[in-house]
Amino acid sequence: MGPYEIESPLGAGGMGEVYKARDTRLNRTVAIKVLPDHFATDPNLKQRFEREARTVAALNHPHICTLYDIGSQDGVDFLVMEHLEGETLRDRLARGPLRVAEAMPLALTLVATLEVLHAQDSGASGPQAREPVLDGARAQAPRLWARQSCAA
Repeated sequence: MGPYEIESPLGAGGMGEVYKARDTRLNRTVAIKVLPDHFATDPNLKQRFEREARTVAALNHPHICTLYDIGSQDGVDFLVMEHLEGETLRDRLARGPLRVAEAMPLALTLVATLEVLHAQDSGASGPQAREPVLDGARAQAPRLWARQSCAA
């Protein structure tokens, strides 16, 4: 996919498949979200994908995954995003309930970030806060985006 070398699959969701990749121009790890072939032929779903890209590109917030690029190659549309290492909130909760001391900072950060999203009218087709990533150094400040979008 152009300057991006796919390394491994990360997951799949309702709006695409996500791969860990290497940006050969900037020598960094990225996440690439690819619109599935069967979606690419549906104009409504393709518009939703493009709307998601525009929405994410308009956001600039320390707790929202960054969109680096958008592209199309051989009829395949894709988004190139920041790749985050860490466990998702869902995975963390699978290990057991959070203590109040862990939950409160996370909840406050999530609410504040969701407030930013709603203020920018991101809508349901934009960034998805259903599975925040608890990325190492920012464990008290999760990044919002579906795990399938930018996390390992």
